[in-house]
Amino acid sequence: MRIYIARDYKDLSRKAANIISAQVIMKPDCVLGLATGSSPIGAYKQLVEWYEKGDLDFSEVRTVNLDEYKGLTGDNKESYRYFMNTNLFDHVNIDKANTNVPNGMAKNTEAECRRYNELIRSLGGIDLQLLGIGRNGHIGFNEPEEAFEKETHVVALTQSTIEANSRLFDDPDDVPRYALTMGIKSIMQARRVLLIASGEDKADAIHKSLFGPVTPHVPASILQMHNNLTVVADKAALSSCGKELEDAANKEGFYVDL
Repeated sequence: MRIYIARDYKDLSRKAANIISAQVIMKPDCVLGLATGSSPIGAYKQLVEWYEKGDLDFSEVRTVNLDEYKGLTGDNKESYRYFMNTNLFDHVNIDKANTNVPNGMAKNTEAECRRYNELIRSLGGIDLQLLGIGRNGHIGFNEPEEAFEKETHVVALTQSTIEANSRLFDDPDDVPRYALTMGIKSIMQARRVLLIASGEDKADAIHKSLFGPVTPHVPASILQMHNNLTVVADKAALSSCGKELEDAANKEGFYVDL
């Protein structure tokens, strides 16, 4: 596990964008697993800036997004397809035919989940999976459960997740109650995982996920088992991990950028 401590959100975004851009440069036809929400916006903005300067080429990149709300069309401004278009895809030279988001309008959601699993396999798997983290430790929309969900599935969102997402909707009653999401197995099969977190409200989730027991009650805790995990978090998000970070810096298998 590599842990990079950022000064603030801007520094976090630049560090995360550096890692993503290096993947694109090293493998121009790479498969990027992408995330939505407030955490990656700064990184996407930085990637667009570097593209506009001529430093990045997305023409061969393929992408698969983690999740999508059930019942929202791609042109709905609260959908994750719309989010990706407006924050990244519309501003770089990526072929949108090579960008993939679960179909939240699929009539047969089980068939859509199977299709998405097969799509990921057909692309040869994910080279780099970007993740944010929820205050309850969820990744994608894999909420705390009694067992880890393996592949793409439909999930009922917890009340805490609904409340956290309500700030993005004009009317809190419009927040979808269900979503389609990649499962833990899909995420863990990515060749590299990049987890980003900002703010003191993520401190408890980060502490439990990186240094607590591995349990489906904290879905992100499974990332401790990944053999190529990079964490970029600001000081506020790591504020509960002081002693653990010092200890980890001296452990084999850890790199901590103190």
